[in-house]
Amino acid sequence: MRGNPKYNLATVLRVLGATLLLVAGLLLATALPARGQTRAVQTATTVPAGTGGSVPHPLPKPVARVNGSVLTDVDLLREMYAIFPYAKQHNGTFPRSLEPDIRRGALKMIEFEELVYQEAKRRQMSIAPERLAKAEKQFRDRFATEQAYREFLQVETSGSVPAFRTKIARSLLIEDLLKLEITDKSGVSLAEARAYYTKYPEHFKLPETFAVQTITVMPPVRPSREQPNPPPANAQQWVQMRIRAEDALRQAKTTKTYEEFGILAEKISEDDYRVMMGDHKSVEVKDLPPAIALAASKMQPGQISDIIQAEGALTIVRLNAHTPARKQSFHEAYDGLRAQLENRKQEALRRGLDAKLRKNAKIEEL
Repeated sequence: MRGNPKYNLATVLRVLGATLLLVAGLLLATALPARGQTRAVQTATTVPAGTGGSVPHPLPKPVARVNGSVLTDVDLLREMYAIFPYAKQHNGTFPRSLEPDIRRGALKMIEFEELVYQEAKRRQMSIAPERLAKAEKQFRDRFATEQAYREFLQVETSGSVPAFRTKIARSLLIEDLLKLEITDKSGVSLAEARAYYTKYPEHFKLPETFAVQTITVMPPVRPSREQPNPPPANAQQWVQMRIRAEDALRQAKTTKTYEEFGILAEKISEDDYRVMMGDHKSVEVKDLPPAIALAASKMQPGQISDIIQAEGALTIVRLNAHTPARKQSFHEAYDGLRAQLENRKQEALRRGLDAKLRKNAKIEEL
């Protein structure tokens, strides 16, 4: 078994607990990992104070009009960083191969946010002055000095406090409408969860697993990125490996506990798992080399195997636990199942809301 921000407005909305449900599946479904089910509304790209600089701000240029409201490349860049935050660690650049898809997905998302905001205004939804004041105070309190806060305002709204409040109110309106149209409609009853559990029993089968520690003697030429399949050890090298393995086995047989075996693995094992006391944690049978799976199936927890030849190496296994394949009970599966089904409902509701809002909207991508 071989081992081989200056502060930004996104911060305010995380502090406030304001979340915007994503438009999942819009262009990025095949290009990027799925994002979380909710996120803070992203409205700035500056870096927190003390991090040594800020992400570059492009000159505002229109990228889309949504029923006449202009969205700029500043809005777009903020959303792109929300999708791919690692870009901030690389001088604000995106992987060339992914950037077109990130950009298209971000554009669809900021369009969706604007459509949701416009729908909230159409419904004459509003934010209570007390709630808005509390939100503003919570955000301001996160700045170490008044000067830092003023610098933030200068970057974000040319120093305008009313414009800043408008941004907060906009985000809270988006949150409120999405809660109304998505979150509040995506609950899953006990009966729904049980019906799914009964209909799809195969989804709740847990595979057989073994929790093992190993001490491994490796061949002279080990797998590497440059040479993933090195030549096998020759006869003389095998003799030397066998001598080391037999010495390791003698020492391993004297250990009585997980800790003792682990300390020995740290000292003499030659695979990468030695830095974790040889511990592979819980491994599915299909992921174990057949020879090791066979040996482990005949052992009891706490037992140590003889020398096992597997994958061109010699391995000694300590079995810590064996969990037979089984089906989760409904009680065990319920919390995860409910969350999964709620996410599915949210996904469907998001797509439906997006389609409904776009149907009669005038959207120009520039």
